[in-house]
Amino acid sequence: MHICFIADEYPLPGLVIGGIGSFLFNICSKLVERNIQVTIIGFYKVEEDYVETNGINIHCLKNSQGGRFLKWYYKSDKIQKKIEEVHAKNPISYVEGGDMDLAFVKKIPGIKYGIRMHGGHHFYSKYENKPLNKWKAFQEKLSYKKADVFIGVSQFVIDETAKVLNLDGREVYLINYPINTEKFKPVDNIAVEKYSLMFAGTVCEKKGIRQLILALPAILEKYPQTTLNIYGKDWFFPDGSSYINYLKKDIIPQLQELAFQNIIFHGPVSIREIPRKYAAAHVCVFPSHMETLGLVAPEAMAVEKLVVFTKEGPGPEVIEPYKTGLLCDPHDPEDIAAKIIWYFDHENETSEIGRNARQSVLNKFGLDHVVEQNLQFLNKLINNK
Repeated sequence: MHICFIADEYPLPGLVIGGIGSFLFNICSKLVERNIQVTIIGFYKVEEDYVETNGINIHCLKNSQGGRFLKWYYKSDKIQKKIEEVHAKNPISYVEGGDMDLAFVKKIPGIKYGIRMHGGHHFYSKYENKPLNKWKAFQEKLSYKKADVFIGVSQFVIDETAKVLNLDGREVYLINYPINTEKFKPVDNIAVEKYSLMFAGTVCEKKGIRQLILALPAILEKYPQTTLNIYGKDWFFPDGSSYINYLKKDIIPQLQELAFQNIIFHGPVSIREIPRKYAAAHVCVFPSHMETLGLVAPEAMAVEKLVVFTKEGPGPEVIEPYKTGLLCDPHDPEDIAAKIIWYFDHENETSEIGRNARQSVLNKFGLDHVVEQNLQFLNKLINNK
């Protein structure tokens, strides 16, 4: 069996990745261990045209010059030609992309095509209350027409995507993101920084970081030692201005009783470093306005950390309140503060929550478990087994 992923986020050295990159990093090497050939085709800002790592074949395409239309045309053409080239040498069984990735792929007879619902333009436009971009919406609809099968990373993203895009009775599988629980596990040699909060993710409005910052005064009133460590890349407004600068200039100064040193922006952190950052935190807080599933909450849970996650969207699929973590209203700084204070107030009860959290992740998101689900899906799709 030979599988091809269309993706620009495999974590090659020096590249900062998001959730899709973490998914590929976790799943691909395990598929190779099961004697499945894995190819990734995407656009990478690296010198090499081809990289082989852990048995995974990565074809690194380069962006072309030109206006938006020409870039679109050349990118689509390069992906198609590379798929055809790889297929001619070593027949591909299955091609998978994200929500828009199949839009201009010309389907090759004998290859099955799938979309993994990581959260597309229709999905996020609805939940961010933004108008659809006609060009992106067109691409996504076209991409969905090309797919033979769909894989949703949460039941929530399946249900909500089905409301806005036509799945036309095709098969849909629920397969959560995998968490490598050998990498994300309790770290014995790191001391927990008491009353330290940790946020990880792109520093932008939809991740709830502004509301988390606004929750700090209520927390500091009772626990003045509290600190907030923020790990993640910056987001930029359409005019090119920095969201982090907006927080520093327009939001943090509103909190007169809050010293700047209580909030520390660390920038992005590599996938190899992040388990230690989780381990050092007292509470990990991810008050996202919306997620398709989100990796940071189950990753931190696997490290046996106390987690506050969003009650919106897939939050209840990830956390059972007061048993494996806490859920908050991500739009309400008072509720975010109340959940964090509850952890600080109930220190004797929290170790059991941490242990329960890891066991929950092992059961639902464990790497071997999720790999087996993917293998069952692939065998059924390709071999009718």
